[in-house]
Amino acid sequence: MMKQPHICVESGQVAAQVIVCGEPDRANRIAALLDNAELMAENREYRVFTGQYQGKPITVCSTGIGSPSMIIAVEELKQCGATDIVRVGSAGALQSNIKLGELVVAEAAVRDEGGSKAYVSAAYPAYSSFGLLGGIHGYLSAENVRYHSGAVRSHDSFYTDEEDQLCERWSAKGVLGADMETSALLTVGRLRGLNVASILNNVVLYQQDVQQGVAQYVDENQAMMAGETLAAKAALHALVNAA
Repeated sequence: MMKQPHICVESGQVAAQVIVCGEPDRANRIAALLDNAELMAENREYRVFTGQYQGKPITVCSTGIGSPSMIIAVEELKQCGATDIVRVGSAGALQSNIKLGELVVAEAAVRDEGGSKAYVSAAYPAYSSFGLLGGIHGYLSAENVRYHSGAVRSHDSFYTDEEDQLCERWSAKGVLGADMETSALLTVGRLRGLNVASILNNVVLYQQDVQQGVAQYVDENQAMMAGETLAAKAALHALVNAA
């Protein structure tokens, strides 16, 4: 098989079990949790490592921001042999009880992004694989940490003119948080026969301005870095037990 055109890896360089994340530098931090992690390729927003965790091969791939780049990664990882993909991402809270650095386990996602709609109408559900969810819940419960589990919303822009109203609408429906990639992973992954899940680290408090939230992200970096590490370890636990 030739190298994939965007993630620039081929079969044999990608494990069956994969963590995806948005930020390339987060891929570095997750790869640091692996044994013998090796940089396989780097192109555009995609940075790909493969190593071992508890003796099992694991790949880590960054996907950039938004559903189109996530979908490209999912399609090309599948071509390279991936069977299980967990997103370790960040989100903004849509509920006031979710603190910075607390985790949101996405059982399902509102499909408010356009990438997955290019595949199938919004009537098709975006939902996580129960086996991977069980592994994530089991790890977090054993760690005795506070976390949240339920539906999230994936969207295409932070900066629409109706952003406050959109957030209030989905908050009132009980949606826990918002990101830009989860529903694309869950939808296209399911359509391609993959096991998929998403675990998100809260980096913006509900009803906090996005720019203010980014500034606070820097100020409260320690709590959110701890959340990111916890999310990565939960994902690794779930993937190792799925293997």
